[in-house]
Formats: sequence, structure tokens, C-alpha cells
Amino acid sequence: MRKKTFAAAALLAAATLTLSACGSGDEGGSPVAAVSQEAGSAKAATVLDPPFKKPDLVLTDTHGKKYDLRARTEGHPTLLYFGYTHCPDICPATMSNIAVAKKALPRDERDDLRVVFVTTDPGRDTPAELGKWLKGIDPQFIGLTGDFPAVQAGARSLGISIEATRKDKNGELVSVHGTQVVAFSPKTNGGYVLYGEDATVDDYTKDLPKLVEGARP
Repeated sequence: MRKKTFAAAALLAAATLTLSACGSGDEGGSPVAAVSQEAGSAKAATVLDPPFKKPDLVLTDTHGKKYDLRARTEGHPTLLYFGYTHCPDICPATMSNIAVAKKALPRDERDDLRVVFVTTDPGRDTPAELGKWLKGIDPQFIGLTGDFPAVQAGARSLGISIEATRKDKNGELVSVHGTQVVAFSPKTNGGYVLYGEDATVDDYTKDLPKLVEGARP
């Protein structure tokens, strides 16, 4: 893959302009990584310099228990994504790509990896619904739901913009959100790699062995 390093601050500024309305039929923006690339640089991963801090989020997991994101994922390689279960395209494709790539890791590395899906549609994504949806993709994936303003603030700290669920022009409920996956290092807990929605199974398969070590992909 072709990778470049970009200033996290620049990505943060660009992110407020890049949203995707999953399944709405509207024209969503490109992922942050793509917007920040130089012309002709089609790549999956963007190395962030400096890295993002892991959001200070305490939400509810699929068992109805409180989940402190920083405390529970500290020291573990972590992939974080904001999306919703009713999304017909980008969200399930992204999670499925990661799930397939994860299977190529040795068992101990699979068990160490934390893949966290935070819903942008907490009104519909109850712990039970979120758990059912993720179980069909990978039972080890962690699903979190909670107060929307808290989720929105956590996403914004990573340069990922999300909006409250609304009805589109066809009367369908949609969640408009950024489509980036942020990888956090198990060594520093910093979010140092960003993936856009175009990242493929092959991209994640190639990168995960390095990400679980905290190395640059």
C-alpha cells in the first residue's frame, strides 16, 4: 500500500467537512484520509503525526454494563469505528473486512486485539440490538452505545464528524457520520493510523500483524 504521514491537526480540520450518510442516497463526503492525500495518492492507511489521544468515553456495552474505553483497551491494539447497525453498506462492509482479516492472525493476537464499534444511532441501537448485529460479524467485537452528545464529542476528538439521526428526503432514518477506522497503538495508546472506507480485506490483512505490535504499517 502507498502510505504517507499527515499532521493530525490538519486531518482534524478536514474531518468537519467529510461526512457520509450511510444508505441515505445523499452524496456524502470522502473519508478524511482521502481528502488529506496528495493528488494521485490512492492509499488505505494514513499515519498520523502526532497521534490522536484515545477518547475519554464511558459508554454501555452489549451486556448493559459500563465500558470505560481508555481503561478497558489500555495496552491492547485497538481499532475504533463509529457507525450504526441500520447502515446498509459502509458500516457492515467495514466491520466484515476487519473480521475476515482478523482471522489471519495467530489466536493470541486475535484475542489481544480490541475492535470497538460505537453506535452513532443510540436511539435504535440498544445494547441487545447492537450485540445481535455484531455477533453475526464477529462475537469478539465490542459494541458500545450511550448518550449521543458524549459519542459525538468522542468522535470529534478524533476528527470524525457525526450528526444526530434524522430522516432523509424519502422519510428514512439515517445516521450521517465519518467512515474512518482509527488504530491505536498498544504501546502508547495513541491513535496513530487512520483508515478510510476504501480499505479492503487485503489492506487490513497486511497491516494487522504490525498494528498489533504497535508498529507502522
